[in-house]
Amino acid sequence: MTTQNLLRPAARPVRQLNELFEDSGDDAVELPEQSVEVSGITLDSRTVAHGDLYVALSGTRAHGAQFAPGAVGRGAVAILTDEAGRQQAEATGVPVVVAVDARDAMADAAATLFGSPTHQLMMFGLTGTNGKTTTTFLLEAALVAAGRRVGTIGTNGFRLDGVELPSNRTTVTTPESPDLQALLAVMLERGADSVAMEVSSHALALQRVDHIGFDVAGFTNLGRDHLDFHPTLEDYFEAKARLFEAEHCRVAVINTDDEHGRILAERITTAGAPRLVTTGFGDSDHQLLEVTPEGPGSRVRYRGPVGEREFTIDLPGDYNARNAVMALAMAVEAGLDADAALEGINHAQVPGRMQLVRLETAERVEAPTVYVDFAHTPQAIEQAVRSARPGPGGRTIVVVGAGGDRDAAKRGPMGQAAAAGTGMVVVTDDNPRTEDPALIRAAVVEGARAAGGAEVVEQAGRRAGIGAALAAAGPADVVLVLGKGHEKGQTVGETVHDFDDLEVVLEEWEKIHEEN
Repeated sequence: MTTQNLLRPAARPVRQLNELFEDSGDDAVELPEQSVEVSGITLDSRTVAHGDLYVALSGTRAHGAQFAPGAVGRGAVAILTDEAGRQQAEATGVPVVVAVDARDAMADAAATLFGSPTHQLMMFGLTGTNGKTTTTFLLEAALVAAGRRVGTIGTNGFRLDGVELPSNRTTVTTPESPDLQALLAVMLERGADSVAMEVSSHALALQRVDHIGFDVAGFTNLGRDHLDFHPTLEDYFEAKARLFEAEHCRVAVINTDDEHGRILAERITTAGAPRLVTTGFGDSDHQLLEVTPEGPGSRVRYRGPVGEREFTIDLPGDYNARNAVMALAMAVEAGLDADAALEGINHAQVPGRMQLVRLETAERVEAPTVYVDFAHTPQAIEQAVRSARPGPGGRTIVVVGAGGDRDAAKRGPMGQAAAAGTGMVVVTDDNPRTEDPALIRAAVVEGARAAGGAEVVEQAGRRAGIGAALAAAGPADVVLVLGKGHEKGQTVGETVHDFDDLEVVLEEWEKIHEEN
């Protein structure tokens, strides 16, 4: 069995082609005279299985209809496309559906084929620039503690009951609608009754979650990100705001500490739907009263519809307390027991999100405190730095880089955020992809030096950068290794090399003390 098959339920559905578009308007979809049985949907011609509907969309480099002959050769029995792809699709000789909005038609067909699995699942969706993954993990823990069987979908992969579901992933965070609907059907088939998923701006802009209704949807915050895809910050915000339209969710949980959260809350209030619930330090339905450092994590005091509670989380910083309250609020607004949910939140672990690296030390050797975190936006870096708590006389040392082939304008602000209020910044490589790593580092260095105050060191090679930070760190220092978090690889050129920040930290620490 290939990993691709794991994205499809064992009991493969079979529907007549024309039945997949029964809910589409006559003006939206042109159906062929001939109908055939369809048992799968894909928009990647390389993954076509016998009985599939192949979806040919217009892409940035080519139209998917160009690959229709290959798809048919692999077993596609029909094609869904737009007007631009009609001629090439019809030349294959199989039935062709032509849609005005092929992406929406694809999402509709996928939901219908797989039996609309979300109608039988309690659905939770999270969007925002930062905090989606952390809040999803916290919410998963809350739901499990409250007795639910939970599937999760997001940046860290796909899981059911805490166990990874291997797959050939089509996107970084939210799968395309055919894979998403099939994955949800797999989770339902294997016993899930709830799903917590990250919903990216790409997913909303590209209609990947169309025809999914969320019982509860949460908004964490908005900062600068993905401006290589979205033309403006406003466009980025409007994409995320789509999740909170009445047809997409029943209850909207909004962090109103965030400026765009307040805008969104006001918009929902004006529209009168969905039901609005707010979180934050300010006057809100689920209110953060106080956050106090405790060990490597935090103690949180909270007041909401269930009264006042005090609880701990294994994550530092006010922003992680906000994430925890967001998760709690979403669970409570879904009707789950608050105290049971808090039992889960208390001990939830989030890979690559302010993840404490436990360094082994020899006798009389004291180690710095080291965290690995996914922070790769100026806002997230600022939050991570603010959450660091060096010991007396200690400093914060930040290891940071920026991704290649992505929004270049955020590199300087990332460096500036890393240097603000810290003692040392080691600028190194992240995922340079096809760009010159030295040019990327230069932009980050310029921003860091513009902030002033911190010592700024440029170090080519991520392993060497991590090693330089650890070598410079004293026992009272905190080292933040930022940018890659849970990722297990580093993309240089077109090649992904094995690279795990947590493992490299341990290896470099051991090397330093072997040499000493």
